[in-house]
Amino acid sequence: MVPVNRLLTASEMAEILGVKPSTIYQWTHQRFIPHVKLGRLVRFNLEKVMKWVEKKESNGREKRKVEVRELGV
Repeated sequence: MVPVNRLLTASEMAEILGVKPSTIYQWTHQRFIPHVKLGRLVRFNLEKVMKWVEKKESNGREKRKVEVRELGV
């Protein structure tokens, strides 16, 4: 396990989140994921990213807006 206080690279963060490093860079460019810029380097605080992930968690819809049988399927 990675120490929580260590700054991670985009590749390390991608592996933890199960996405490609290019996705991490895209999210960084869009300011979607919390990150730290050190000159030209981009690093990620695991604790902050995991809190961000928790905020993104969804319980899903409680009820479908349209019943499947109403679609004629």
